[in-house]
Amino acid sequence: MRLKRVLFITMALSLFSIWATEYNVNPEAQNLVKFISDAPIEDFEGVTSHIDGYIIWEGPKNLQNAKFYFEVDLNTLDTGIGLRNRHMRENYLECDRFPKAFFEGAIVKVKKQAENHYQVETEGLFYCHGIKQKRKIMGEVFVNGDHLRIKSAFEVKLSDHKIEIPSIMFFKIDENMQVQVDFTVQAVKE
Repeated sequence: MRLKRVLFITMALSLFSIWATEYNVNPEAQNLVKFISDAPIEDFEGVTSHIDGYIIWEGPKNLQNAKFYFEVDLNTLDTGIGLRNRHMRENYLECDRFPKAFFEGAIVKVKKQAENHYQVETEGLFYCHGIKQKRKIMGEVFVNGDHLRIKSAFEVKLSDHKIEIPSIMFFKIDENMQVQVDFTVQAVKE
């Protein structure tokens, strides 16, 4: 009986790998990762297009089984001011020790919004500044042939990741950073 169960599980996993498709971030697309900081004197944002990762899923009718991993190279964040970039990377994000932020997990809920447009709820581990935190993050998936466009907006509390809250002219910025992502993944051709 145990041998039958092992064979069944092996066959099921084999079939999953046949039907599941891997999508990788398309580095040539107009990818955007942005954080927005509220500050008493002047709000500012940091942007990058350097996002990498993948999603594996069976198709729009079975998004629940999707697994993903996405990472951002924090050394590429640009606030538009060189000195502020250097201070952010060296003094606050400590990019020499923690060069990447990532989110990995699974899609746990799906709601169809329109044809080829899905609202998804994800659960996983968000890693930044050496600290992993369990997170639920909402997002949207737009299906366009062998491409998926992924969009999300969420908040990151700096103190949750032991990031010192920077000051600008003796005023501390808001410890809650707004993060927005908008990027494209494409099916891996075999």
